[in-house]
Amino acid sequence: MDEEIKTPNVEVETVSEQTDLSLLGLIYEADFFVQIIMLLLLLSSIWCWTIIINKSRLFRREKKISKLFQEYYDSNEVDDDTLLDFYNNNSQNEKNAQVNVFIKAMLEFNKIHTTSSHSVGKNHLSELVERVQLTLQIIVNREIEKLEQGMSFLASIGSVAPFIGLLGTVWGIVNAFQSIAITNNTSLAVVAPGIAEALFATALGLLAAIPAVAAYNKYSNDLEKISNNLEYFIFEFTSKKTIELERKFNV
Repeated sequence: MDEEIKTPNVEVETVSEQTDLSLLGLIYEADFFVQIIMLLLLLSSIWCWTIIINKSRLFRREKKISKLFQEYYDSNEVDDDTLLDFYNNNSQNEKNAQVNVFIKAMLEFNKIHTTSSHSVGKNHLSELVERVQLTLQIIVNREIEKLEQGMSFLASIGSVAPFIGLLGTVWGIVNAFQSIAITNNTSLAVVAPGIAEALFATALGLLAAIPAVAAYNKYSNDLEKISNNLEYFIFEFTSKKTIELERKFNV
């Protein structure tokens, strides 16, 4: 006679609670302190990209206007006074740092032409030229300061954002260990949410820092080129005008 062997029914406990591990779910279910960090990093990233886009447009515009201006300035068909009237008396013509320096430089040298007498000595002429060079250097520094706006923010975010994200990571891991201690359960369902939000905070920190550092390095290089170009222009302009003044005053 065959004996029927019955196997006992084994009840397997399953975790019925499902955790939303999507990006929005991680933000929504994260700790309040971690949410503040995430929001801060998101706003910083948005502001960084705003600066990056604006700087990209600004430097492209600077290069375009400088190229056009340099063609006019080097041309023998256009003298400096005509070029001054072209840019200074017509508000529709686009201006950049180099054009602004040229306008101020021409106004300063025109003052020397109109106010100085014909008996100007060589020493006095050198003093006038040095004074104009100092004035132009101040103007260049102001133009560079305008172009540098927003660069300090990019540098700050590039250096600070990873540490802010790391703070969110540490806080999320602490919350994960607290969940293990409270529930006395080491299953993935308990640990995963805290670890996920911790790693997400790190990712947001890197998302803000990497573009900021890359943009800062690129735009710093562009600013250095613009600054050097302005320095060369001052030297070229003052040399050209010094020769004209020497001929006028027979020095």
